[in-house]
Amino acid sequence: MRKMNGTTAGTPRRILEVAGEVFAEAGFRTATVREICKRAGVNVAAINYYFRDKEGLYIAVLKYWKTVAFEKYPADQGVDESDPPEKRLRVFIRSVLWRILDAGHASMFPKLVAREYIEPTSALDTWVDEAIRPMFQLLSGIVEGLLGKGAPEATVRMCSTSVVSQCLYFAYARPVMKRLFGQERFEERDIEIITDHITAFSLHAIRGLVAGEKKGET
Repeated sequence: MRKMNGTTAGTPRRILEVAGEVFAEAGFRTATVREICKRAGVNVAAINYYFRDKEGLYIAVLKYWKTVAFEKYPADQGVDESDPPEKRLRVFIRSVLWRILDAGHASMFPKLVAREYIEPTSALDTWVDEAIRPMFQLLSGIVEGLLGKGAPEATVRMCSTSVVSQCLYFAYARPVMKRLFGQERFEERDIEIITDHITAFSLHAIRGLVAGEKKGET
């Protein structure tokens, strides 16, 4: 993406925000540069000038909305490696849920992620390396702290994916939840309740695995 100074930053930012809406609605393959430019009120040449082409714009959009979401809801949120893994796990789960369920400005992030998962593009490799892998490594470290040093890598991985899966349910099953429970939006209190439940459920399961292994050793 072309470097921007303070006087020109407004245009590319407007393009990124509008493009996020269009890509989330239509997906990368169906979305058109013409529609994005029409909604953003800019000339088609602006895409080439700032982002090179449609693919460059799409990658920039993913990075932009990732930054928006992670700046608002960072994964650590005031904890570090010296804190108990139980506390770190809750903070991690809470930040994921807020990024998924936030109804405000940052809500574009999970919509774009859902689209990329359903219709993978060439941007997925970059997305995994810059966003997913660091988060999964962070969670794996927390889970290993709960399981104990030397825990099998496969166990750490499966426990980590189980934690993430519980969170992602609330992103991808919302149409079903609306029909089952009549709940379409999640308020702050709802998100905190879900955070507490997933944390408690995950800790109980992980501790159960540890207890089972110790019992098998005796």
